[in-house]
Amino acid sequence: MKINLSAARKLIKKYQGKKGVLIPLLQDVQASYGYVPKEVIALIAKELGIFPVDIYGILTFYAQFYLTPQGKHIIKVCQGTACHVMGGKELLDYMADKLGAVEGKPTKDGLFSLERVACLGCCGMAPAVVVDQDFYGRCTIQTIESVLSKYRSSKKAK
Repeated sequence: MKINLSAARKLIKKYQGKKGVLIPLLQDVQASYGYVPKEVIALIAKELGIFPVDIYGILTFYAQFYLTPQGKHIIKVCQGTACHVMGGKELLDYMADKLGAVEGKPTKDGLFSLERVACLGCCGMAPAVVVDQDFYGRCTIQTIESVLSKYRSSKKAK
């Protein structure tokens, strides 16, 4: 698939000549494309005089960045101790089965990506799930069904 680089060029121009811009630039690129395409990495390296390996170092260090296309909605299911004990693993397995999701890849319809995360830092609300920027605590299979239906019917763009 050919990537349109016009959005990336505009973003690079916005940051060019400023110091300490790589992470904000990569965040903006991801917001624009849904992930950070390799073609954009090459363009950033060329335009900002940075080695591509340095860019990949940042992209692979921070969990917020994706190097492959993701679903419109990203679901993160906590697997920390409290969430695990309270049913986090069962929630993750249920959603994987229900959505036909494979971790790290978008669902066939492109609507969801499913991730297991080590800890969301909200043990008192276990088990916890985050969809995009929305937090859901004390989740059960029944409550997660209504959460999923909200995003299935949502026209909200990524």
